Amino acid sequence: MAFQKPSHTFTKIHLKALHTNNFKILFALSFTVFINTLSFAQDIPKKGKTINRSLKDSVVVKTDSLLIPEISEKTQDSTLTDSVPPKKELLEHTVTYHADDYTKFNQKKQKLYLYNNAKIDYGDMNITSGNIVIDYTKNTVYAKGITDSIEGYTQKPVFTQGSNVVEPDSIIFNTETKKALIFNSKTEQGEGTVIAQITKKENDSVYFLKNAKYTTAEDLEDPEYYIKLRKAKIVPGKKIVTGLANLFIYDVPTPIGVPFAFFPQTETHTSGIIIPTFGEQNDRGFFLQNGGYYFAINDYVDLAVIGDYYTNGSYGMRLESTYSKRYKFRGNLGFRYESIINSERGFPDYSKSTIYNIRWSHSQDAKANPNSRFSASVNLGSSTYYRSSVNQVNTGAFLNNSLSSSVSYSKTFQGEPQVNFSLTATHSQNTNTEVINMTLPTFQGSVGRMYPFASKSGSKKGIIQNMNLQYNIRGENRIQTTDEFFFKKEMFDDASAGFQHSIPLSTNFKIFKYFSLSASTNYNEVWTFKTIDKTYDVVERNFVNDTIKKFDAFRTYNFSTSIGTTVYGMFDFEKEGKDRKIKAIRHVVRPSVSYNINPAFDKYYENAEVVNADGLTEGELDVILDNVNLEYTRFQQASIFGTPNKNFSSSMGISLSNNLEAKVRDKDSTATEPKKVVLLNNLNFSTSYNFAGDSLQWSPVRMSGGTQLFDGKMSVNFGATLDPYALDNNNNKIDKFNIDNGGSLFRLTSANLTTSWSISSKKGGKEKDKNLEENLRSGGRADDLFGVSEDFANQQIDSKKDDDKDKAPSEHYNYKIPWNLRVAYAVNYSNSRRQDEISSHSLMFSGDIELSPKWSIGASSGYDLKNAGFTYTQLRFERDLLSWRMNFSWVPFSSRSSWNFFIGIKSSILQDLKYEKRRQPDIQL
Repeated sequence: MAFQKPSHTFTKIHLKALHTNNFKILFALSFTVFINTLSFAQDIPKKGKTINRSLKDSVVVKTDSLLIPEISEKTQDSTLTDSVPPKKELLEHTVTYHADDYTKFNQKKQKLYLYNNAKIDYGDMNITSGNIVIDYTKNTVYAKGITDSIEGYTQKPVFTQGSNVVEPDSIIFNTETKKALIFNSKTEQGEGTVIAQITKKENDSVYFLKNAKYTTAEDLEDPEYYIKLRKAKIVPGKKIVTGLANLFIYDVPTPIGVPFAFFPQTETHTSGIIIPTFGEQNDRGFFLQNGGYYFAINDYVDLAVIGDYYTNGSYGMRLESTYSKRYKFRGNLGFRYESIINSERGFPDYSKSTIYNIRWSHSQDAKANPNSRFSASVNLGSSTYYRSSVNQVNTGAFLNNSLSSSVSYSKTFQGEPQVNFSLTATHSQNTNTEVINMTLPTFQGSVGRMYPFASKSGSKKGIIQNMNLQYNIRGENRIQTTDEFFFKKEMFDDASAGFQHSIPLSTNFKIFKYFSLSASTNYNEVWTFKTIDKTYDVVERNFVNDTIKKFDAFRTYNFSTSIGTTVYGMFDFEKEGKDRKIKAIRHVVRPSVSYNINPAFDKYYENAEVVNADGLTEGELDVILDNVNLEYTRFQQASIFGTPNKNFSSSMGISLSNNLEAKVRDKDSTATEPKKVVLLNNLNFSTSYNFAGDSLQWSPVRMSGGTQLFDGKMSVNFGATLDPYALDNNNNKIDKFNIDNGGSLFRLTSANLTTSWSISSKKGGKEKDKNLEENLRSGGRADDLFGVSEDFANQQIDSKKDDDKDKAPSEHYNYKIPWNLRVAYAVNYSNSRRQDEISSHSLMFSGDIELSPKWSIGASSGYDLKNAGFTYTQLRFERDLLSWRMNFSWVPFSSRSSWNFFIGIKSSILQDLKYEKRRQPDIQL
């Protein structure tokens, strides 16, 4: 007998046997349709005979205790005579289900039971739970956990659809209406989690919640804070819209709330408002700072427009943009402008000024184009910008006394020989003198080294085969100006341009087996577009320079040679039968002697014309010109690549470099080889002797050296200048050796010592969550010895936050306190004219101590040992409040004394939920 025709219309369903009593069923559309399809059993007549007859005439398939009758062939064939075209098959995917203990189908109640680790998969939908019950009469699926007398409520349901995951205590799902009631659910939405008592699933894209909590806390069982949403609507992956909502801290309500709220939920960056910080400053009144709008332009570039406003009329603006294209390039661009008003109009200390700063950094991926590269590092603007800025973001850079920029493009043409060229624009600015030097642009080109006499195969041997030459060209347009005329017409009036061509010809070879000898000559040609015509005014008693704008050139050449070798010495301390800690010391000495000849090119020199000498006798004129040097070259003060050498020089240079290394017994007993320790990285001595000089032929001996101590944690660099000549009673150098004048062999004229030391506990200090990139982009130090930016609100979230999340806390108390310390020491000594003084003597230090995993303190300071006073000092305190963070920064003294307190949520989506209070420095221009 065939089935009684159900109220639903079904199309053909095929069951494919995989093995005996185990079949897979092909399904389609969605999990909802699957459940609805299973419910066709409710339309079968409920009398026993009818059911038995139906089952008798049909094929019954048993799949994990679920009885699913297959529609008979007769019923299926009836669709062929139907005038209505057959519908698309309902089921497109395979439905699988599983339970550890049992799966049972109750025909009387029309229910399917799955117990213990129950699981149902269909397409992108999945339910796992301890207990799942499917009711065909009500078209519902009920999932809940299992109650255990020992472990309590376990195996809670997890409902997954696509990327949306819901973890409730229980869930009721209607397969016909596609709606669901979810109890005590936890759902991740963006960076946060929604915990709701009751959730109504309207459809796949809309959820309604009642008495829900939104939090970014890690501990969802007892979150340290949450925003209570009394009524809310969720569109997964898009938004959360709520009614009355307010902040709770450990279940204690706070008055911080809103009548309605909107939480954007997206996996991509979106545009939005940046909430400002408010405060008060003595000279400028109340202010709103660092507020604006963030534009998510596209996946490759963004823009933040940020502004400051003070009630006395001062204001500021910042444009910050970051761009990136994977495997191509990345960079950021920033423009900052501030209009600062001090005091009130009419008061004697009233002033108004504008300052600005432009920053740009661009780096190209090395794999993007190996033969072509573009890079930029720009930091220019007002010389007083970092000293005068009232924005806390610039706190860590106000000690900078120089700004520099470089934008360059280079390209290489592969081949034999290789050709290279580059274009570079540079800028350097002294913020104290406000002098700006620029090259707009610098062009450099070169043709690679060529060996015209070398064999085409095999190595190059001998003086002839090693002979090589190159061609280099350099062109510059140099500009020197000040802040006052920066990018104004006057800036370009005194610009100087020129080209320099050089062709070096060199060779090298071995002599006496152990000595390397090299010889080279260099042809140099300089082009300039300006020269001078010099005259001497007898009346005014000074020189007058007339600039002549025309092309001119001069040519020079020189010759040099050098010989050197390397000597190795080994001192073996290990004797037979004795295991010494120091095994051996190796001393490497590299002496070299060089000789240079520079001919005199006096043909480019002439005497200045004397003017306004009418009425003077020859004797009177000679008296006036007796101490005046009239000789000059027309390239003087006009050529950017120097002037021709006037005097013949023949000099010899002597240098000696040393390197000391030791082999010591390794502390690791399993090591088979001794450990190598560097005693001296380098110890260099150099001097020269001028054969063509008529006096003071020896130049001072210059000594420099450096080493690293304590496994490279401490670096030491030192230098000194030793002069062999004596001084007269007026402290002027004379052509007499100091030893012949009753002194020592050398006079110590200058010396310097710099050290930097970075130490930490074995565990290491807490990784710094301050973003020191701001210091680098501002032209400052890569460390925090000058302090860090106090713009805590806009700092990025700690990169280590996710790493620490997976670390389980130790069950035992750890008494060790992680710490780190950075120290920089510098001293300079001067004695060139018997002043015998320490010209500068300073100590800088910075450190952090992690008092506990959640508490850390730090400080940056320094001490001027010469003037006996502390330098700029910054004290920092930080508290990790799980989902929140608290920062306090304090500059206790100096003209920039200030403090800043901040507390806010770490998550970027709620980073505007913050409180900040600060006292800014009262800066006077």
